[in-house]
Amino acid sequence: MNAARAVPVVALAGLAALVGVGVWLLSETPGSLVNEEPPRLGAPQASVPEVVTVSVEQGESAQAIGEKLHDASVIESARLFVVLTELMGLGDALEAGDYEFERGETALSAVRRISQGITASLAVTIPEGLRLEEIADLLERRGVVSAGDFRRALTDAYDASFLGELPPGAGPEGFLFPATYGFSHDATGHEVVQQLLNAFDQRYGEHIQPLLSPDDQLSLPEVLTLASVIEREAHVPAERPIIASVFLNRLRQGLPLQADPTVQYALGNDPASVEEFGYWKRSLSLADLRLASPYNTYVNVGLPPGPIANPGLDSILAALQPDDTDFLFFVARPDGSHVFAETLTEHQRNVCLIDPNRPEC
Repeated sequence: MNAARAVPVVALAGLAALVGVGVWLLSETPGSLVNEEPPRLGAPQASVPEVVTVSVEQGESAQAIGEKLHDASVIESARLFVVLTELMGLGDALEAGDYEFERGETALSAVRRISQGITASLAVTIPEGLRLEEIADLLERRGVVSAGDFRRALTDAYDASFLGELPPGAGPEGFLFPATYGFSHDATGHEVVQQLLNAFDQRYGEHIQPLLSPDDQLSLPEVLTLASVIEREAHVPAERPIIASVFLNRLRQGLPLQADPTVQYALGNDPASVEEFGYWKRSLSLADLRLASPYNTYVNVGLPPGPIANPGLDSILAALQPDDTDFLFFVARPDGSHVFAETLTEHQRNVCLIDPNRPEC
């Protein structure tokens, strides 16, 4: 072996050694990442888990935090906590605060929560595009609050700056912001709803309100309504502003939106349909498209009466800052992306290229 070839071999050997050390640290440390399900401490959890509070001070080291968590029986290994903060590059990004933890959490969960400043013990991610009933069911499944308590709390009075922009009687659908939240074990339905509205209010002040003006075509409730339709239609993030342009072009020309998610939302208000098809019926029949509902944008021109789901910030910004196009139509490919068209003839050609077996083709 000559010297020129020896250098890269030595480097590879060194890299392999480092990887080996990392694997050993993770595999030999209790609660390892290489386990599919990191073990939790103690006996199986009771229905009401034991919660402890651990205070993280400003500037406190990962080693000190890990030892606190270990001493409180939150995690099984302070060493794993330190290793994870280093591997994830979070050593200087651990947020101070008083954190609620269940005894026996994984080190990875603790690292993620402290790096994100999620102080409450129940961390729940609410995805974009859910309707409020789905959010209620999710919160119940995660043990935050019962679905019934959450839905009853939706009629309470709340405090948020954007609420003054809503018409009297407007509900919270569309304004329950999708995000990752930390909830306390004793949270009430009212407190949970207020937390979701507060998250929207923060984005409203920082991102949404600056883009609104009296000269805008759409009011805040209309922006959220359009954004909710975009959220349910868009599967490719980059297409959101294009889809927004299609709907806005159709609104300007007095054409019905013909958006399937609005029909799905209307069907989701029928318990029998929900029982059989879920909240979002996948395959709509011709009878569905003729459904008598103000939310059916096949039979009604204009936007639905209100949001059909709770959109994320990207869909809201797409409604406020659409692309400048002349598109009036789009059809979905099997992978969820769309083909856009300016004319009906072009659109029909796209439809048949994607699915030659359709009757009209």
